[in-house]
This record gives sequence, C-alpha cells and structure tokens, in this order.
Amino acid sequence: MCNVKKRWRRYTRYNQREAMKNPLALRDGRVRIAAASLEAAARLLGTPAYAYSADALRGRFRAFSAAFSGRKPLVCYALKANPNLSICRVLARAGAGADIVSGGELARALEAGIRPEKIVYSGVGKTEPEMRAALRAGILAFNVESLEEARALDAAARRLRMRAPFAVRLNPDVDARTHAHVNTGHAQSKFGLCEKEALALYREAGSILAGLKPVGLQMHIGSQVAQTGPYKEALKVFLRVLGAVEALGVRLSHADVGGGMGISYGQGKEFDPRSLAPEVLSAFRSRPRLRLILEPGRWLIGPCGVLLTRVLYRKDAGGKRYVIVDAAMNDPLRPALYGAHHEVLPVRPRKGARRKMDVVGPVCESGDFLAKDRLLPPLEPGDLLAVLQAGAYGSSMGSQYNSRPRPAEAMAEGSRWRIVRRRESYEDLVRSERI
Repeated sequence: MCNVKKRWRRYTRYNQREAMKNPLALRDGRVRIAAASLEAAARLLGTPAYAYSADALRGRFRAFSAAFSGRKPLVCYALKANPNLSICRVLARAGAGADIVSGGELARALEAGIRPEKIVYSGVGKTEPEMRAALRAGILAFNVESLEEARALDAAARRLRMRAPFAVRLNPDVDARTHAHVNTGHAQSKFGLCEKEALALYREAGSILAGLKPVGLQMHIGSQVAQTGPYKEALKVFLRVLGAVEALGVRLSHADVGGGMGISYGQGKEFDPRSLAPEVLSAFRSRPRLRLILEPGRWLIGPCGVLLTRVLYRKDAGGKRYVIVDAAMNDPLRPALYGAHHEVLPVRPRKGARRKMDVVGPVCESGDFLAKDRLLPPLEPGDLLAVLQAGAYGSSMGSQYNSRPRPAEAMAEGSRWRIVRRRESYEDLVRSERI
C-alpha cells in the first residue's frame, strides 16, 4: 500500500470543510465520495454510473456564495454543467438561481423549484416559442446576444402585451486563456455583442424596441478559466460600458459577470473564487444598488461527482497496455472532444508496481478513451474504477452512440445512496421511433 498511500496523501478523512475542498477520501484503503461508499453505489446502480455527493455540493455552494458575501450575490447555477433534477433541487433549496440556455433547461429549472425571478436566459439561438415560455414564466432577464435576437424578443413580448426584461451579453474581447472550444469572450466568438453594438441596443430599447425593458448588463468570457487575469481585463471593459449605458439615462438593476471558473482535473490548481471576489466587489462598490449575479456551473458540481466503471479486459498492443472498461466516450465525452484530463483511480487499489496504461471504452472509435498513459496499480477484470471530477459535463454531454443506454445516476446524502436517474433500457432506445 506504500504507493497507494503516497498517491492519496492529499486526501484526509471526511468532514464538512474537506468535502468543499475535495469530496474524495481514502478510508480503509477504499475511495469514497464524502462519507459514501463508491462500492455501495456500484452495487446499487451497476456500471457505468454517475455518483454525486449532496453534502459536497451544498458545501461548495456555501463557499462560493461566501466569497462574494459582501454583496449578497444571486448565484445562478449554470444548468448546462449538469441539469439532473435532484442536483438542481439541492441548489434551489440552498438559495440558488439558474442560468439556462434552452427551453428544456427552463422546464427543468422550474420543476426543480428554482424561482423564475432567479432565472437568467443565455444562448445565441433562443427561439420564439422559448422566448414566450420564459416571458410567461416571469424570468429575471434574457441575456441578449445579437441585434436580431433583440428584435425577435421585442416582437414576442409585444404579442403577449408584455415587456421583456433583458441584459446585453457584452463581448469584452479578452482571451480567457482556456481551450479554444470554450473561449467565448474574444471578438471572433459567436457570443455576445461588442461595445458599440451593446450601446446601440440600449439606445433602441424602450423606444424603437418598446417591448424591451433594460434591467442589466452581462458577460461570460469562457469556461474552465484558471486565472483571475482574464476576469480583471473583462471587468475594465464591463465598467466602461456600464458607465456609458448609465450616461444614456438607462437605469439598470443588476450586473452579471458570468461564470466559467475552472476546477483542477488533477493537473494544476483549482480556481479560487476568493481571489476574484475582491476585484468584483471593488468594481461595483460605487454602485451599491446594483445586484451582483454570478453563473458558476462546473465549479459547483464538477468535483462532487465521479463516473464509476468496471474493468472488462486487458490487452497489450504495439508496446501499449490497454485496459478496456464498460464506460465509453458517449458517457464522458470530454476526453475524446477536448483531450481533457480526468484522474482515473481504482476504488480498491491492489498492491503491486504501477504501470503505464490507457483506459479505453468499447465504442468503435479510436478516440474512445477515458485516460491515456496513466500510471496505475495492477488491475483485474471486474475491478471498479472511479473517473474523478465527473460531476460537470459528464452526464449532460452523454449520448446513445453505438445504441448504448445512458448510465444510471445516484446521489448520496451522508452515507446513503438514492437513485436520481434510472439506467436507460433497450426499450428506451427505440421508444420514440415506434411511429
């Protein structure tokens, strides 16, 4: 167990504060998430399966909110990270709002008990039916991302004899220093409006576009952002545009600085909201009446979930060692899509020398892998592995490729597990095709 103990030296016995920093723990030579046994979750669900900790999620929400507590922010959970109803309910009961990007996410947020006046609606392609549904629900604001979208929202609101509350999504043209696929705040991005276009829209709102009511200004510079520097750069542009909007005589009620804060996937440090909070609080100190909104997703739920998978077979080929497991790229897509790194560890590590190996799935694609060139202890068929930091963009990006039913999901309250999504069946795969 010497290598195992060294590998896990950063984990300690579970307590509430530790659950916020790192929900995983090694106890009695076995990996747990908070106080809950991952082996028990696998027995309940089978594999592959996702397992989450409600205790850890609540702890991270409290920690994030506390970092900005001088302003009593509205923390709008980004449902795209993981829209499972049970996860949303935990956050709703803790006081969270929601950042949504579709009509489906609106329906989920409302069913989970998130109050409509705590919901902001982002996304570049909102349809008229989606706009009408959100208007009828009474959401806090639409984050408008183009002039044509603003005109469509104006028309939808007028048809309902309403005024649509909106915030311009400002594109501050900064480099978030993250993966190109999730770098959203630069000038060539499809997201948001530049400074000139944003001001033009605020001028038209309420006069030419009489169905619109300006209530805020919003930005979102990217996802998995690891440093505070890009936020500081974006805040400078945000404050300049905010001042220009106020100079037009437009009175806004909130400032939404987005989300995108990154987590550690076993490489590098986790983004600490406390490092950003002083910059944000200082930026709006002279505007005490503005409500502060933040939109974290991954930072809240990512470390609170793991993907469980079992070893099927092992093989050597071309000088490489392959471990074939029952999870695949249609369960966690991030490794195949981004080359993303997730730590993969045996739940009950065996003694013996570690060896470099690739952990791959059964899907018929060469890009179907969970991890490459990882030093792991000896593995045998049937061994249970945990893919760490899988709470965000795991289940939510899953698919049925190769006609593989989507995994079951469970959530732990303390040490007790309950199923929060049943495993799909073969019947589920074809149900909607029988026409």
